[in-house]
Amino acid sequence: MSKLLKLEEVKKCPAEFVLAVNDTLNVLSGKWKLPIIGTLLFGRKRFKEIQNGIPRITPRMLSKELKDLEVNGIVTRTVYNTIPVTVEYELTTSGSSLDPVMDAMITWGLEHRKRVIGNTNSL
Repeated sequence: MSKLLKLEEVKKCPAEFVLAVNDTLNVLSGKWKLPIIGTLLFGRKRFKEIQNGIPRITPRMLSKELKDLEVNGIVTRTVYNTIPVTVEYELTTSGSSLDPVMDAMITWGLEHRKRVIGNTNSL
């Protein structure tokens, strides 16, 4: 209940509301961050597994986005001392907490697509 109350308080203060939205967008903005997070919601993965799960992402862009997500506390990178070296990525607690956000986005996207496709006949 206190979480909901706090959100309501933030919504009453436009400056706090805007700051909260900007903070979220700063961490999640870009074409590839949400697909990376979505891939990692299914568990820890190696670099190549993430790349294979996201069509058209280049290794360079994946590396950059993973570093950004790591700096922002969304992803952790674990290096194992094996031959060859093994590196795995997984979501932090903060990253995992995006699961309901992703679910809401998927639900909204499916409904929106249905409405748009339903209305394209009249265009």
